[in-house]
Amino acid sequence: MGEARAKQLADRIQVLVAELLERRVKDPRLGFVTVTDARLTGDLREASVFYTVYGDEQARASTAAALESARGLIRSEVGKALGLRHSPSVAFFLDAVPETAGHIEELLAQARQADAEVAKAAARAKPAGEADPYKHREDDDSDDE
Repeated sequence: MGEARAKQLADRIQVLVAELLERRVKDPRLGFVTVTDARLTGDLREASVFYTVYGDEQARASTAAALESARGLIRSEVGKALGLRHSPSVAFFLDAVPETAGHIEELLAQARQADAEVAKAAARAKPAGEADPYKHREDDDSDDE
């Protein structure tokens, strides 16, 4: 199978898993889950589903347990919907994008603060030498000839 077909099926799996989590899985341990990405191997046998959970570490752990217990149902429903010869196995992975984005935001805030300090220091700075260090030629009257 081609990469384009695998990508197309992975996109479909992402939508299917999100719908299943919203409508079919009734586990109380399941928190506010967002399916962020799905990837499918080239032989269409293994699907990796990435998700994020709103909440603290306990919410993440209970959601991971709920997803693990619902994995069989999700695999069978995905297999039925895709109509493939072999249903791909489904593995769930917590997506680290929100934590990484938070870290990047912190770094950007530090950079903005450092830039503001440099701009404040530059506003008070005076040149070390003359105010206008460039040599200027006196106007020649040779243009009038």
